[in-house]
Amino acid sequence: MAGQSNVVLCTCDQLRAFEVGCYGNEVIRTPHIDRLAAEGVRFDTAVTTFPVCMPARSSLLSGQYNRTCTGGSRNATYPGGGLTEYPAPNRPHLPDPTLPEILRGRGYETAAIGKWHIHSRPSDIGFDSYVIPRVHHCHTGQSFTENGGPEFVPPGYSVEYEADRVEAFLGERRTAERPFFLFYNISPPHCPLADAPERYLTMYDPAEVPIRPNVDLDQPLENQDHWFKVYLWDFRYYMLGLPYTDHLPEGYDLRTLIAQYYGLTTWVDDTVGRMLGALDAAGLAENTVVIFTADHGDNLGSLGLVQKSSPNEESIRVPLVARGPGLGPGARVVADRVVSLVDVMPTVLSLTGIDTPDHVQGRDLLPAVNGTPPGPGEAHAFIESNGCGVRTPTHLYFVPHEADRRTLAAAPSHFFDLTADPYEQNNLAGSDRQADTAATLDALLRNWDAATPWMPTAP
Repeated sequence: MAGQSNVVLCTCDQLRAFEVGCYGNEVIRTPHIDRLAAEGVRFDTAVTTFPVCMPARSSLLSGQYNRTCTGGSRNATYPGGGLTEYPAPNRPHLPDPTLPEILRGRGYETAAIGKWHIHSRPSDIGFDSYVIPRVHHCHTGQSFTENGGPEFVPPGYSVEYEADRVEAFLGERRTAERPFFLFYNISPPHCPLADAPERYLTMYDPAEVPIRPNVDLDQPLENQDHWFKVYLWDFRYYMLGLPYTDHLPEGYDLRTLIAQYYGLTTWVDDTVGRMLGALDAAGLAENTVVIFTADHGDNLGSLGLVQKSSPNEESIRVPLVARGPGLGPGARVVADRVVSLVDVMPTVLSLTGIDTPDHVQGRDLLPAVNGTPPGPGEAHAFIESNGCGVRTPTHLYFVPHEADRRTLAAAPSHFFDLTADPYEQNNLAGSDRQADTAATLDALLRNWDAATPWMPTAP
């Protein structure tokens, strides 16, 4: 195993690409994520496979689309009914060898730290060790389990505790003989926004945060007070109904919410900085591939929408940056294709000199990094979410499912020319405009749908 690169796959939760400095946001402060891009490669148009936490994370570790690795929405992955508080035993999902399993089989030590939100247990899908919180979202009072042991609640913020554990893990690898794979998951900027250090909550002036052109500040969101409370307090509001969540702060509005989201994004970036500092301190940086991404985005009022799960840019676009051995010199941008979370696993395997098994459905992105133009079928990516869509460099085309949640409907619900209409304010679905393009995308999507298998049985 001598000479194999270490791998850190770092994700955060619910961060859309538009709120990262290296993706063009001039207000947000994300110097550490920007550093990764400056020292490596940035994928300009990266999308989730499914804009909901559990299915997206399942795709990331399996290299498969959600329908194949979990059975898709039909098996209660989305919407999330009937999920256990902790991961379920007996591997209900991810039946094929996962990224950590394959790496462990080639001599890697494998560890998971931070948010989990995958139905199967970490130990069942290839992790030697893990420290994970409960499924529900909170940043204080969070319960953890280490390697399946008894629950414990560390003091302070869970984000900082997890960063402490990452620093300790990397420090201990300073003289290790085995290469390692660390799956490190940071929970913000996912709500609860209010459950964060005050310095981040007040870091950005609501009057100065950029507002996307498809946000109408003069039009209240549907059920606005409810959604503001979800963003602020998450399950402590909608499940526990704690009295302090009954009333919104005076003057709370969408600008304030977005400013707090910015603050928690900088919290993520500071935490990434701690991880990068630990790699530097341990002398591991030069021999470690670091990949940073998110599971999905957040609508934040765009098109009148909140949270995620919808097939639009704010919900599906995520940052994807990487640096390390095999990725060449820094400050490179891959802009000629759409890449996806499903592509991360085969790319990691390629970087570590391991052949990609046949069950993996994603694509190795190293040819793109090295400047190879996309071949036939390599410029677009597919998305699932109560239907299926295809995102090309210029268009988004999405067809919902019928009532059986597997069969595609006859007509699309979303069809956007993103070159002419980047904020998706002119839906071409149902019109005769760009009919030839629509027909091409429809055939592309339906061929993929027919060729991409579903998990054969429900867990």
